[in-house]
Order: sequence, then structure tokens, then C-alpha cells
Amino acid sequence: MDRNRINTDNMTARRTAPAADARTADPRRAQPSRDPRGTAHDPRGAAPSQEKPAPGAGAPAADKKDKKYKTKFVKPHSIVRIRGGVDRPMLIIILVLLGFGLVMVFSASFAAAHKVLGDSFYYIKRQGAFAILGLIAMFAVSFFDYRFFRRFAPLLFVITLGLMVIAGVYGRARGVAARWIDLKIISIQPSEIMKLAIVLFFANYCATHREEINDYSDFRRSSIWGDIIPIGIIGVVGAAMVLQKHFSGLIILALIGMTVIFAGGARKFWFLLGGGIGAGVTLIFIMINDYAKKRIDVFLHPENYSKLNETWQTLNGLNAVGSGGLLGVGLGNSYMKYSYVSAPQNDFIFSIVCEELGFIGATALILLFVLFAWRGFVIAMRAPDTFSALTAFGITSKVIIQVILNIGVVTNVIPNTGIALPFFSYGGSALLIQLTEMGVLLAISRYSYKEE
Repeated sequence: MDRNRINTDNMTARRTAPAADARTADPRRAQPSRDPRGTAHDPRGAAPSQEKPAPGAGAPAADKKDKKYKTKFVKPHSIVRIRGGVDRPMLIIILVLLGFGLVMVFSASFAAAHKVLGDSFYYIKRQGAFAILGLIAMFAVSFFDYRFFRRFAPLLFVITLGLMVIAGVYGRARGVAARWIDLKIISIQPSEIMKLAIVLFFANYCATHREEINDYSDFRRSSIWGDIIPIGIIGVVGAAMVLQKHFSGLIILALIGMTVIFAGGARKFWFLLGGGIGAGVTLIFIMINDYAKKRIDVFLHPENYSKLNETWQTLNGLNAVGSGGLLGVGLGNSYMKYSYVSAPQNDFIFSIVCEELGFIGATALILLFVLFAWRGFVIAMRAPDTFSALTAFGITSKVIIQVILNIGVVTNVIPNTGIALPFFSYGGSALLIQLTEMGVLLAISRYSYKEE
């Protein structure tokens, strides 16, 4: 992302405010606010008012700051925040992904649902219900002023971290990882909420400490605020994930957090060093944990393990991918979902897509996520301030990271571990959270900026 663009901040006060000192000036005090939401918005689509700032207000201080940080920031007094409608291409992409995902959940799950539960529609009924709730949440959240999320970002992060610790100590396990909190009516997975919470938290952190992070003339100051403190926070989140024995979640959360930190202006030296240390610590935990260590060994030496046990899911997933050919065997006609691919409606749903829709269908799925990434990054680049830009960038990156890892697992590029495919894998609470995240992204897409 363009760091020059992303390092602007919230601009919500009137432009006629007196100029502040270069070290303490807050761009939020330099932006016109002409409606109750603090935006320069004309419902007819007219251009914002061209009211001129007080002579000399803000310019000398901003010039000094540009020289000090050796970065050309957009001058606060030259920015107008504009509010409009949601990004329609992104909305269409989200709805297509959701519809495609629901179709594939039903196609991949009806055989297992009938065999185990006696109801072929069990999974799709639950997924459909959560999809409706998620759409309601998405559209409701999309009307929020995105600055609302900034106010509660630290609180959401702390509460979610506490829930993760509770899940690790008292949570219900599925397999080895204890990642679920059973509320009787619904089971929640706090690590799913943390994927949004960590984006909002670091977006707020980078916006609040923008000057310290980007003070590249002071190595100690920028290193502490831009790298050491954020990496330490990621370490705390990682400890909660280790407590749950949820190593795939640890990797995903670490990647999401590091992505937002990097986009926020972290020094590359500490960023790479911290990432290397984090990878080393994760490797140590994997090597001392028998379950995780075995997963790595199965990946590296599958010939040493039983095809009817440890490598069963991987081999049958690959068989499903390969048997689809160019056009697939037809929607609903998968053979491998009949007790061959384990939980085909969950982590290995991509293998069923490949089998039923073939290379063409799999390519269409990947293309949809490529379009999602393109539109998400466009929204981030158009966002009017640091917090909104980093939040849009982080949410988009989070989805793409999970897609890459899920497809990597299914195609045996990386070791087999539990990673869901966004919008496709069965999981009601996860889908609800994903659609709420899309609401945040659409809320940000309503806002853009204009230099006068």
C-alpha cells in the first residue's frame, strides 16, 4: 500500500481551527465538519464546499513535519472527507461468494448429514439461518460511521483475549484444540472474533501513534512504537492460542497482525526480525507438542503412515481435486463426499468444488477472491484516514490469508491443519462474524477523501 496515502489520520474538526505545533498537530482537528456525522457530504452529489483555510494555518507546521519524517503526508487542511454509498462492486462480490458458498455447503454436506443425522438438510438449514442473520448484521453495520468501531477497538480486543483464555482453560475441544465456548444455544470460537479485533486494535494503535511510528529520524522511538510493542502484543495473543493448542489459528492471527503493522509503517528490519523470532518460537512449540509435531512429520514423510489413518484425509482430498478434470463430474455428483473426504463441508470443501465443478469451477472461485482482494485494497486506498485505511486493508488481507492457507492445505502444499475457507466452509458463528466484518468494510467504503 502507498504509505504516503495511508499515513493521514481522522479529520473531523473545522478547518478554521488554529494551526498546531508540528509535533502535536492532530489532522483530525483540521477537517471540515458540516453535517451531524462530521462529513462534507452533499446528498445531491455536489462537490464539497471550497471554503479556504485561514492564511498560513497549518502549512508551516506540516512542512516541518514533512521534512523531519522525510515523508510527504497529505496536508490536513487540504483534505475533505466525503460520504457516499457503499462500494457496489464489493457488495456484489460478497453476495456472489455467499451464494456460491451456500450452494457448495449443501452439495458437499447432504450425504454426511443424511448418514449421521438422518436429515440431508441439517447443515444447509443452519448455515442458511446464520447467513440471513449475517446479512442483517452486515447491512446494519454498513450504515455505521466507521469511527464508531475505533472507539471500541481496545475494549473488543481485551474482552476477546479474555474469552480466548477461557476457551483454552474451560472450552470444549473438537479434536485436540480447545477453541470453543459452548453457550448451549450456540457455540462461539473466540479466535474468530479475534481476527476482526486484532485488525481494529492495530489499526487504532497505528493511527493513534502515527507520528511515533513514522519518526524514522529517531530509530529508537520508531522501533519501540512501530515494532517492539506491537510484536509483544501479538506474542500475548499467541500465548492464548498456544493455551488452546490451536496452532493454525496462531499462524493466521500472527500473519494478520503483522500485515497491519507493516502497512502502518513498521521498520522492515524489526518487522523481519520479529517475524523470524515468532516463527522460531512457533516451531519450538510445535516440536515439543506431539500432536503438532506428528502433523509436520506426516506432511514430510507420508510414506511412513497409514493410508487408512493419518494420510486418509489428505490423499482423498487430492483424489477429489484430481478427479474433477476440466469441467467436473457435475454439481451434487461428487463421489468422494460419501465418507471418503472427512468433513467435506468444512475445511476440505474446496476439494469438493474441484471434483464437482472441475478446473473451471475452482478457477472461478479463486477469481472471485482475486476480485475481492482488488476491491478491498481499492477501498483501503480511497479511505480518508489511517484507521479506516488500515482496517479495510487488514480485513481484506485476513480473508485472502485464509483462502491461500486453506487451498494450500487441500492441495498438500502445506501440512494438514484446520483452516476454513471464508464464505464456503460450514460454521454458523464463523459466517456471522465474517459477514459482520464485511459490514465494517462496506461502512468504510462509504467514505473517501478529496484534496482541495
